[in-house]
Amino acid sequence: MKKLFITGHRGMVGSALVREATQRGGFHVITATRDQLDLCDQRAVFDFLAAEPPDIVIIAAAKVGGIHANASYPADFIYQNLAVAANLIEGCRRAGVSRVLFLGSSCIYPKSAPQPMPETCLLTSPLEPSNEAYAIAKIAGLKLCQHYRAQHGLLYHSAMPTNLYGPGDNYHALNSHVIPALIRRFHEAKTHGDAAVTLWGTGTPRREFLHVDDLSTACFHLLGLDDPPDWVNVGTGLDLTIFDLAQLVARTTGFIGEILTDPSRPDGTPRKLLDISQIQATGWKPVIPLEFGLAAAYTDFQASLATGEVRL
Repeated sequence: MKKLFITGHRGMVGSALVREATQRGGFHVITATRDQLDLCDQRAVFDFLAAEPPDIVIIAAAKVGGIHANASYPADFIYQNLAVAANLIEGCRRAGVSRVLFLGSSCIYPKSAPQPMPETCLLTSPLEPSNEAYAIAKIAGLKLCQHYRAQHGLLYHSAMPTNLYGPGDNYHALNSHVIPALIRRFHEAKTHGDAAVTLWGTGTPRREFLHVDDLSTACFHLLGLDDPPDWVNVGTGLDLTIFDLAQLVARTTGFIGEILTDPSRPDGTPRKLLDISQIQATGWKPVIPLEFGLAAAYTDFQASLATGEVRL
């Protein structure tokens, strides 16, 4: 049985990875809460990994947020994510961990990248300014894995998922990503009997969304490959406008009012669609349709709201 350390196990991605590992079997899953292990504390991370070296580490811990959070706290985003990546990857090398999977983000690619975005467009032109700090930290983690693999012969590699959603998401009013933000806003508008909901921006940017359970299957698929790419995109290959997404979320939550836009608010990157041909060539594909996934996410939101466990 392989010892698998999953960082960030209480988050949406980490908890999905724990579920997948448990369902598959064959893993002794190791986790640590923030109180037990501060991933920004280099000495603590090195000591933790040395005390009981895992066979595999999945780096799912990260400071994440939507466009407002990224624009408001860029120093926090770049420092904390750089520290987590550097401490864990070097700590794994020192502890003799033979395999690491680092999870990044589609925001690593340039603002003007070709659509859909292939892995090869990394670092070819400037990033989207609103999430540059987070993107740079994720690029650094990816490059650490790539260069540790080249220099030290360690199987450290990365996956770059598109926008994620699903059970255990963060529904903070300002700092959440677009799907949980919309779910909460339309749910509250329906509850309060509001006549309209106003979206940030023009509603025209196009985005791709992947259910977190599809990401978890992709991660274990990659861990099963003997020679995975240094980094690989993980998405659906499909996108839609934010306005169309809002209409879908409105139907899912039962909101029947008007949907307005506020062009004075930032849109972010005009389009972010991943080229997923490389991971598809290895035999993986997503299976959860957006409409089905949104319905399940809304059910989870309502259930966690009722128990007081929702992340607001």
